[in-house]
Amino acid sequence: MPVIEVRDLSRKFGDFTAVNGVSFEVEQGEIIGFLGPNGAGKTTTINMLCTLLKPTGGSASVNGFDVASRQDMVRRSIGLIFQDPTLDERLTGWQNLQFHAMLYDVPAAVFESRAKELLEMVELTDKVKESVKAFSGGMKRRLEIARGLLHHPKVLFLDEPTIGLDPQTRRHIWEYLVKVRDQERLTLFLTTHYMDEAEIADRIAIIDHGDIVALDTPSKLKAMVGGDVVTLCTDDDERAQRVLAGLGVTPTKRDDGLRVEIDHGDRFIPLVLGAMSAATLSRRVQGINTKLRQNGLPVCDAPGTAVRFKKSGGHETDEGKGAPEELSPVETDWADDPADRETTIRAFLGASAADREYFLQTKPGIEEEARKYLKRARVKSGRD
Repeated sequence: MPVIEVRDLSRKFGDFTAVNGVSFEVEQGEIIGFLGPNGAGKTTTINMLCTLLKPTGGSASVNGFDVASRQDMVRRSIGLIFQDPTLDERLTGWQNLQFHAMLYDVPAAVFESRAKELLEMVELTDKVKESVKAFSGGMKRRLEIARGLLHHPKVLFLDEPTIGLDPQTRRHIWEYLVKVRDQERLTLFLTTHYMDEAEIADRIAIIDHGDIVALDTPSKLKAMVGGDVVTLCTDDDERAQRVLAGLGVTPTKRDDGLRVEIDHGDRFIPLVLGAMSAATLSRRVQGINTKLRQNGLPVCDAPGTAVRFKKSGGHETDEGKGAPEELSPVETDWADDPADRETTIRAFLGASAADREYFLQTKPGIEEEARKYLKRARVKSGRD
């Protein structure tokens, strides 16, 4: 049975609908991310599931208990880490944990061992006797995690738990949380604005204007979005299409040039430029149509910058004056044509270590072919 069940849950504030009849289920041990812009309904949904806010309509249960009629049992089943700190800074870390244990009726013997276990996990054993007022932001958040886990909840709700923290602290916090999830089959219900953090989730629900508009795994959601877009202008589109085919890419011919949608456009561009120059094609990148993406989601959608590439391999902004300069050949293409095959090998040999990874992933056997090519070249030059 799912540990969280939501059916047509809604919440209105006067005439304003904050959550509009959402439905979903969360399994035990699952990490689910709840994403959306400010005001989308994320915190309102969490507040209803945590019994801090009564639903206007629909139903929801946590650990088998209805959030409207069994609030006491729901509260015993959950831990909650708020967006803003909620520790008592006048108390020590240990006293904050003791106070929480009293509220949840945690037996003294259980509290002692559980608190020590959690403090060791979040690396606060040596600091727990100090006043919380002296804690850094990361230390306070780690203590709140220990406090939220103290009573063995079935579900831990985290409302933007790492906001304002440095990347290293964020990483450590997620190491703690994933460790507990794995050990205790804890369910984590997370809201966040960090895309890398959201990818930790097993599934992501995207909410906007009170409606869940998407719910799936991170990889499937990213596949729906698509890749980077690169548009190329050349003096021979037919030949350019063959070169791109050698790189494992099928372009779309448009009025403004050849359009390619591909993952990691930043890695692809140097390869395609080398391939074009090898084929002695005058070309320029008309647009890296900056649908460039971060962790699969768009970070900008600005017009591309036209770029002219010099013989040295450097580049400068092309303001549209004059034709692009020709490049000395650095051949790449993985077609059946022997000349095109040699082109690809030469580009592989001249590529950086990072760019070689692209060839190795998309051109099976190229490393062995490059060895043979070098051996033939040595024989031909009389060195072997």
